[in-house]
Amino acid sequence: MKAVVYEGIRKVGVQEVPDAVIEDPADAVVRMTSSAICGTDLHMYDGRTGAEPGLVLGHEPLGVVEEIGPAVTMVSVGDRVVIPTHLYCGVCFNCARGYSAACLRVRPGGFGAAYGYAGMGGYRGAQAELLRVPFADANCIPLPGSPGDEHEDDFVLLADAFVTGWHASELASIGPAPGPVAVFGAGAVGLLAAYSALLKGAGEVYVVDGVDARLSMAGELGTTAVDFRLGDPVEQIRHLRQTRGLPLGETGMDGVQHAIDAVGFQARDRDNPGSELPTQVINDIARLVNPTGHVGVAGVYAEKDLHPAPAGAANGAITVPWATLFTKGVSVGFGRTHDRRYTALLRDLVVSGRARPGRIITHRGPLSQAPTLFDCFDRREHAVIKAVLQP
Repeated sequence: MKAVVYEGIRKVGVQEVPDAVIEDPADAVVRMTSSAICGTDLHMYDGRTGAEPGLVLGHEPLGVVEEIGPAVTMVSVGDRVVIPTHLYCGVCFNCARGYSAACLRVRPGGFGAAYGYAGMGGYRGAQAELLRVPFADANCIPLPGSPGDEHEDDFVLLADAFVTGWHASELASIGPAPGPVAVFGAGAVGLLAAYSALLKGAGEVYVVDGVDARLSMAGELGTTAVDFRLGDPVEQIRHLRQTRGLPLGETGMDGVQHAIDAVGFQARDRDNPGSELPTQVINDIARLVNPTGHVGVAGVYAEKDLHPAPAGAANGAITVPWATLFTKGVSVGFGRTHDRRYTALLRDLVVSGRARPGRIITHRGPLSQAPTLFDCFDRREHAVIKAVLQP
């Protein structure tokens, strides 16, 4: 089968690799119809997180079940399914409590696993014609319709980007009738975190970025785009909120009640945009969030960084303004997405017509276009916000 393979720093190729096959009675083999490229793939593409040449990339799979093992009972050959990024068994101590990203059975000696992801279990990725899915009864989420229909773009985002955006909104405690929200980073996850906040009823959502296409998409979704190239985004948001008029009695609360970091350790230094400053976003958020506010960190902070920025470290350590967050009494939520909490819920929002996350997808192409799409995505060129490969 053909697959997108990591070949070295900023180099991927489409290679022939052995077909995915049933290796365990609980496995399924799924033929991919769409497989998205994620910003997390770029951490490996850039040579930052220790990917080894030969790794089949991709962790956002949508397809049709082609074969099942004898122990699989919940899905059948021919079913259309989406497969969450994080593999899980469904029955271990953590899975049973809803913490599927911390499954205790899928990575011996560790917890949690993912497809096509360095250091996360060695499972081959989904940017391929076929994907082996362990614990298929738990990991294959049935979908209506047929490949290529009106929901193809929406459904592929249920593998990762939409559920991660929703998870970010949960980490930031965005519930019914939330207060003002700021999302730092307008990649796919940041945009869908902002979109999730709107779906939950947020009336003020600010999205911070410095790429024209992303800012334009943020505006199309119905948020207020904030261009950090024009000045300190914290002060821009405070000014916007004051200009619009603060609620009575809240003159000292001109920040936001909910803030999301959808950037992570490769944040850009606003004073020197050509360089990274991994503390930039968390410092801005600490300044912006209101007393008693809530922060959700969905951007990746890697435990292994082979080429850390000056303010970073090989083990991922950075300096965080804990004193400011402590003084404000702010809650902070971190971590990978516990996909299975949200997949069916968000699927049903899509099917009902309430949510159309696929509107953020900007580029599509066959596997053969993967090298070009990776390069454009990495360089933030040609308005690539979210690209989907269609094997």
